[in-house]
Amino acid sequence: QVELVESGGGMVQPGGSLRLACAASGRFFGINFMSWYRQTPGKQRELVATITNSGSTNYADSVKGRFTASRENAKNTVYLQMNSLQPEDTAVYYCYGNIRLASLLRPNDYWGQGTQVTVSS
Repeated sequence: QVELVESGGGMVQPGGSLRLACAASGRFFGINFMSWYRQTPGKQRELVATITNSGSTNYADSVKGRFTASRENAKNTVYLQMNSLQPEDTAVYYCYGNIRLASLLRPNDYWGQGTQVTVSS
């Protein structure tokens, strides 16, 4: 019923910027919160940022001050503005949604397919 599709990844030089987007489509009651994770080879997925349905945000210390999460509720889309990118930010970035399919049901977990971000000179 729900699909999350990330976009906006690519290659950028150190110090550059990218904006990722994650659009939720399908039939669902509502989004509780959405998060951005990232993963590099041989490592577990790292929580990068979370944004709730009320718009409050949390960030990993490694990206605080450089990344900004936002949402456009009318489009069921969340964004991750990434500034001052560094090589250590290189990873596959995944969108996660905690989404209710119907009122009063326990929310389900949904993942996007991931989008590659490469920071290199």
